[in-house]
Amino acid sequence: MDKGVALLLGFKTELKLNKAQRTALMKHCGVARHAWNWGLNLTKQILDHNARHPDSKIKFPTAIDLHKWLVALVKSENEWYYECSKSTPQQALMALRESWKRCFNKTAGVPKFKKKGKRDFFTLEGSLKIKGSNKIQVPVIGVLKTYERLPQVLTKSCTISRQADRWFISFRFEVEAAVSANSDVVGVDLGVKTLATLSTGVVVDGAKSYKKYEAKLSRMQWLNRHKVVGSANWKKAQLKIARLHRKIANIRKDTLHKLTTLVAKNHGTVVIEDLNVSGMLANHKLAKTIADMGFYEFRRQLTYKCELYSSKLVVVDRWFPSSKTCSNCGTKKETLTLKQRVFECDHCGFVIDRDLNAAINLSLYASDS
Repeated sequence: MDKGVALLLGFKTELKLNKAQRTALMKHCGVARHAWNWGLNLTKQILDHNARHPDSKIKFPTAIDLHKWLVALVKSENEWYYECSKSTPQQALMALRESWKRCFNKTAGVPKFKKKGKRDFFTLEGSLKIKGSNKIQVPVIGVLKTYERLPQVLTKSCTISRQADRWFISFRFEVEAAVSANSDVVGVDLGVKTLATLSTGVVVDGAKSYKKYEAKLSRMQWLNRHKVVGSANWKKAQLKIARLHRKIANIRKDTLHKLTTLVAKNHGTVVIEDLNVSGMLANHKLAKTIADMGFYEFRRQLTYKCELYSSKLVVVDRWFPSSKTCSNCGTKKETLTLKQRVFECDHCGFVIDRDLNAAINLSLYASDS
């Protein structure tokens, strides 16, 4: 990648809030959720009408149309809308329109209604200013403090989200890609027993955070089964469960961030397989373990980090026989079961760890192509 190429990099950090600010954030989440659900209900009615009356179809509304109708029909009857930033419902309706677009293109399912307390977030757009090292000013809410230093950049929008009882702010900004002097090739074989095996011989174990806390999580959910929904004890239990889910996800993400940074920063070319993760999850015996490893998140992180560190990412076709091919002589085995953890070549007698053999074959693929 040439010097000076600009990339969009995301930044996310926890907010340090007081009680009034937490209330304001919850109000904004409520407005965003109400606008989304109102727009989703309206668009579903339009689609239902068009299906039942093909001769008198109504034009499917754009995000601008939805916002105009929201201002005319909803805002005037709900004064609490005016306590929040006008960009919050607008951004929610834009996200809804994009969600319908993905549905129509058959790249995603039908949008779902949002529930209070689940995946609470909203987007703000407008005059955002970073003040000092750990303060950011956002529309209506005012100045918010963070626990860590903020990048001194210009940004026009941000997203504020809640995980259990913690709030986070995220935004994107432009950075220049680093110039990489590395020219070596590394193959990365992802697995279930170990998270990744590199062609250099490095083996990275998975966090397996869900497996570690599965029994504790199951017990917490079991103890919560008879509590009255909405009661104080139910809310306390739900918060504990959400905190544990956050802890599991954070441990997994931390492991993946360390691995992807190590691979992208220290190698000129990174070769991985195009894994069919959704198909792998259909295997009920391995689904829990595969989900715990986070293969999709690994691919997502590696993609943008290769761009950031000017590394080349090569994705090999999923049908490439990396595990069945001998990395020493190139002879392909007819069969290789999952139980066989050591590769033994019938042609040259070469013996090697199965995952390391696959990783070396991936690195050779990039060298030959």
